Amino acid sequence: MTAAASALGRPNKTALTVVLLLHGTAIAALVLAKGPQVIRDAFATTDTYNVPVPPPPPPKDIPKPKTDIPPPPESLTRPPPHFDMKPPPTFSFDDRPPPPPHYADATSSTETLAKPVDVQIVPEPAKVEPARARANLASYVSDADYPSAAIRNEEQGTTRFRLTVGADGRVTDCAVTGSSGSSALDQTTCKLMRARAKFTPARGSDGKPTTDIVSNAIRWVLPEG
Repeated sequence: MTAAASALGRPNKTALTVVLLLHGTAIAALVLAKGPQVIRDAFATTDTYNVPVPPPPPPKDIPKPKTDIPPPPESLTRPPPHFDMKPPPTFSFDDRPPPPPHYADATSSTETLAKPVDVQIVPEPAKVEPARARANLASYVSDADYPSAAIRNEEQGTTRFRLTVGADGRVTDCAVTGSSGSSALDQTTCKLMRARAKFTPARGSDGKPTTDIVSNAIRWVLPEG
């Protein structure tokens, strides 16, 4: 390599120093020329804006402690109860013995004593002939008499009854002594006996017709069809 080539390859320190000095001089001249303006712009006042600040919220109402103490209840003064006390009874003691009892003299009494009444109970003449039904009591009842309510409920059974037969041979009363289990059948039994049953009245020992009691029963069976 020649000396010229090596000289071109190495940096020229003197030339670089000169360039830097020239640039520094130019910058310094520029600063000195516009220095006051730059300083004024830097310290120029900027526009200010008033930003509204919301007021603080009002303080909450804190309930005041109740310091009012109610006055004590008025004491009622009542007068004492007044009792009307009667004076205690006075007792007198007599040391004399009591007089002997006095017995009235029945012979000397002018009062008329009631005489006992002689009540005579006339016995009922004995029945020498009981009352007899003029027909079989079951013949007074037919399938047409079967209560419709008992048919709907499929009720059947035997109703036992007691009849009171008057001196004219008619039934004056009927009482059920044994239920069939159906109130409809029991009621119909007594209803038919009062209306249809006929009797030859009973006769007493004097030969006159008299009342009598007759007991019997009717067996109810559901009609076919």
